[in-house]
Amino acid sequence: MSPGEASDEELMAAYVGGDRSAFAVLFERYAPRLLRLMQRDLGRGEDAHDLVQQTFLQLHRARRDFRAGAKLRPWLFTIALNLKRQHFRRQGRRPEASLELEGGAEPVAPRGNPEARVGDVQLRAALLRLPEPQREVIVLHWFEGLSFREIAEVVGASQPAVKVRAHRGYNKLREAMEGQV
Repeated sequence: MSPGEASDEELMAAYVGGDRSAFAVLFERYAPRLLRLMQRDLGRGEDAHDLVQQTFLQLHRARRDFRAGAKLRPWLFTIALNLKRQHFRRQGRRPEASLELEGGAEPVAPRGNPEARVGDVQLRAALLRLPEPQREVIVLHWFEGLSFREIAEVVGASQPAVKVRAHRGYNKLREAMEGQV
């Protein structure tokens, strides 16, 4: 089996065992996703890139703490979100993402349609107005494709609590997009 076909957990086990190429595959697999995650709240500046690098540095430092049988994706996203939260606490501010279309997010409608661009900007603005717990759950579920079980691991909440956050957040987004908020 080639490294590209190996599961995240197999790659992590190989990396813990000393295979540096396994780390490179994990980096290639997750760096773009983590960068999109950071850019949603930080914009396209250097801070987003720095936090992705710090995420992988943290993964490297804690690699021996990774439990056999655990899932890598929730663990990695937990590291990334914790670093992003620490960044905002140090800065003393809330997320202020760029409302430009960024790679990775599926546009609401085709990019060539000016009305669709307005809808995308409105959606991103509505997303930024959500309380942080709801926004995190929606970003992880909708944009990053994590399951509610994985999100529960990432945010340290029960799966029913995550589903409630998602339901409330999606309802607020729907209302905002319908112009009721």
